[in-house]
Amino acid sequence: MSQPDLLQCVTGSSSSHLVELQNHRLHADIVTDFLALQQGAKRAGIELRIASSFRDFTRQSVIWNAKFKGLRPVYTLEQETVDLSALSDAEKCHAIMLYSALPGASRHHFGTDLDIYDTAAISDSYQLQLSPEEYSTSGPFARLTAWLDDNLEKYGFFRPYREYMGGVAPEPWHISHIAQSANMMQYLSIDTLQQRITESDLCGKKAILSELNSLYERYVLNVNSPQ
Repeated sequence: MSQPDLLQCVTGSSSSHLVELQNHRLHADIVTDFLALQQGAKRAGIELRIASSFRDFTRQSVIWNAKFKGLRPVYTLEQETVDLSALSDAEKCHAIMLYSALPGASRHHFGTDLDIYDTAAISDSYQLQLSPEEYSTSGPFARLTAWLDDNLEKYGFFRPYREYMGGVAPEPWHISHIAQSANMMQYLSIDTLQQRITESDLCGKKAILSELNSLYERYVLNVNSPQ
């Protein structure tokens, strides 16, 4: 794959690096490891399923713009709703990025990052929330969380948002392929992201571009490393 195409892939503007698997799109080079992870979980009585995988720039932009306009709720770490009307555009960016990635800088663009859950732990009518409570010791996915703690990295994956480090809130459901996410990440840069955002119709674009360096450092680069 050429470098220009890779730059399109890492910002969610191309899907040429993806393949179809279980009604989702994944990076072609993580499929074998993901299937091994899934089989390992199955032997432990866990039916590991993908809730979300690749999201392109357009889809991430819809989420971002809806939150920026107040059409979708924005939450604090304590799960309280943020009053966006009291914030500047720059403050809105920080509030949104606690839980939602900036379009062009989402790890879900890579196809290496997945949100997962355990269908064996819930009924068919269960409404999945992807909330911290669901993956806590008292939640339905407590066993999945404990199994991932012990086994995830053996299969080549890690949790980039395992612990809060002042950027993105903890996301125990979010896993990332160690090798391939690092490979994709090397093609993402401030300059690449700035160009993609400049060409976009994102709400708050002026504030995003003026704050881009700090947003990039705090929310994009600031992730947990594999243990």
